[in-house]
Amino acid sequence: MSSVVVDAADWPMFRGAPALTGIAAGTVPDKPALLWTFKTQGTVRSSPAIVQGRVFVGSSDRRFYALDFTTGKQIWAVTNSDAVESSPLVLNGMIFVGANDANLYALDAATGKLLWKFQTGDKILGAPNWFTIDGKTNILFGSYDFKLYCLNAATGKSNWVYESANYINGSPAVAEGQTAFGGCDGLLYVIALADGTLARSNEIGAPIAASVAIADGHAYFGHYENRFLSVDLKAGTNVWSFRDREFPYFSSPAVTADRVIFGGRDKKLHCVNRKDGTSVWSFATRGKVDSSPVICGDKVIFGSDDGRLYIVSLKDGQELWSYEIGKPIESSPAVADGKIVIGSDDGSVYCFGKK
Repeated sequence: MSSVVVDAADWPMFRGAPALTGIAAGTVPDKPALLWTFKTQGTVRSSPAIVQGRVFVGSSDRRFYALDFTTGKQIWAVTNSDAVESSPLVLNGMIFVGANDANLYALDAATGKLLWKFQTGDKILGAPNWFTIDGKTNILFGSYDFKLYCLNAATGKSNWVYESANYINGSPAVAEGQTAFGGCDGLLYVIALADGTLARSNEIGAPIAASVAIADGHAYFGHYENRFLSVDLKAGTNVWSFRDREFPYFSSPAVTADRVIFGGRDKKLHCVNRKDGTSVWSFATRGKVDSSPVICGDKVIFGSDDGRLYIVSLKDGQELWSYEIGKPIESSPAVADGKIVIGSDDGSVYCFGKK
């Protein structure tokens, strides 16, 4: 199995890397300036990817875009038959992205040319992930047809399929030869990457719409019945459960050595102790926080349905900066090369950094 080191100038996939821990390299300015915006014709709920000076992002206007990271100018766009809310994975000169038309698309990163597509039985909202085994690169993603798919990255041919009992909304996390994902059937699944067999499942008892993060053999995720959990993947036991108020968790967590940070529909960003789930701090916004936070150095970056992009202190949750976009931000930030790129329900992609 291969691990991946992400270049500080890149953010190649949702949550940054295959374990989905939401950690960005480098630093961002204390008070970033708006560098550019790019207007699409629909809401932008897709979280951008940034690779080799390009930003890749989907829109509900049925298009998938490649933009210049420096200027925000369009390099190319391809049109699909339905909205693109999935976040792209950029790998080895290829882009893999799901769409609401039930297809996973593989595109040439340079030109946007279609290399192959794979049809499932329903829409694909979660971002694809990847792993290599026996020298072959494979793509992993879930669909609303209840299935988790593993495809050969080069050809789009199926390696295996695992069927759950309800929608798979999030992105599958990859670590240590396994993938972990939550289902809307209330189960946490752990699947062997080699052959797609079930290693174990945990009865969580509530739909899991967010993506799971994996760190040191533990899975971290929230669910629809107002709890956020840590599960020991080897033992299959729940380590701790965090509960604040009666609101679901839809945001995927960022995980450091000692903290876990996630948004809630209680309009808060929560920071808890990774070891025992006790609250370290919380930060209140004026709208639900479905956007997944990214940690960059000593800062946490996230969007809220109150229409603002926030930077708060990792240490104590104090607000350091915010920018009012004015429409809900359900997209999650991509952070690379000292810049932040994020989409909004106003139909635009925004880039912030040092002027």
